[in-house]
Amino acid sequence: MSAVRSGIRADVFDWAIAACVAAALLVTGLSGRPSTTGLDLLGQVLLAGGGLALAARRRAPVVVLAVTGLCAVGYQAAGFDVPAVAYLFAVYAAVRAGHRVATVAASVVVLAALPLAAMAAGLHDTGEAFAQARGALELAWLVAAGAAGEALRQAERRAEEAERTREETARRRADEERLRIARELHDSLTHQISIIKVQAEVAVHVARRRGEQVPDALLAIQEAGREATRELRATLEALREDGTSPPRGLDHVAELVERARTTGLDATLTIEGQRRPVPAAVSRTVYRIVQESLTNVARHAAATTVSVRVDCRPDALAIRVDDDGKATPAAAPVPGVGLTGMRERVTALGGRLRAEPRPEGGFTVQAELPVEQAPLERTPGLPVEQGS
Repeated sequence: MSAVRSGIRADVFDWAIAACVAAALLVTGLSGRPSTTGLDLLGQVLLAGGGLALAARRRAPVVVLAVTGLCAVGYQAAGFDVPAVAYLFAVYAAVRAGHRVATVAASVVVLAALPLAAMAAGLHDTGEAFAQARGALELAWLVAAGAAGEALRQAERRAEEAERTREETARRRADEERLRIARELHDSLTHQISIIKVQAEVAVHVARRRGEQVPDALLAIQEAGREATRELRATLEALREDGTSPPRGLDHVAELVERARTTGLDATLTIEGQRRPVPAAVSRTVYRIVQESLTNVARHAAATTVSVRVDCRPDALAIRVDDDGKATPAAAPVPGVGLTGMRERVTALGGRLRAEPRPEGGFTVQAELPVEQAPLERTPGLPVEQGS
């Protein structure tokens, strides 16, 4: 919107300058010329046309340069000894736009044509014709107009270069910070997660070799360690490589529900609506919300059942995770890191999140994420799984 307003202001400014230059040329040309012959009318049209052409100098500087040059030669030939002010404006605009060669070529042609135009207007003395041509377009004025355009063009280029340098510096600093975070995560978490995973796998292996039944909790720890390793690896890759995102998203919600079943929960997944393509950030947020909700259920809720519902609406994705745990309306939930992280993710995408005890007991997490409307996918959507 601001760019549109800026463009409108520039157009108004250009038309104002063009109108002022056209009026100044007409007043100068008409002063002392009471006659209204056909040639005079042509000269007046050329005076006005040369000035009004400046309104297009930003969009077509070379065309305006040619038009104002022809008008200047034309009204000189019609007997109007008026300075080529419009042409000087056009020279400034063309040089500022970077058309230096075209400007030099056009100026040479105009400087050569002006004496001929003066002679066509009735001057038979070559010296007087050249003097009138110099009065209409002084070489010093021409050089000054070109120099002003070039100076402003160089200033704009330096400003653009400075802006580009600032952006590159900010991007480099962001890359360095991303790598630093990746190193910190690797150093602080990878070792501990690897130990947990290895110990769990060894315990499972030993139990199976002895012919003992492996506890479900131990299997859950083993699978959680593997998943944490995959997630950490994906996160580190995303931090180390700009533009690379963790692979987990909406398509992997079913895996989360299946994993929750291995912990003894009666977990169900229901998909409603018609699946449409969604932005990657929305897909990842859905996955994280379900992942964090199921993790909280397993850790804190003491629940036996949990239901995950994803509603694919035309303009939004709605996620709801309900459990039958020990939470009650009388016990207000204490916001932890997980709930805070979910709320921050949802808010960043312009969505809404509710996380509170249910009136009938248990806990509910509800989120709504806006998405742009997109065509229906032709490929199958998420698998819908009912209770085990």
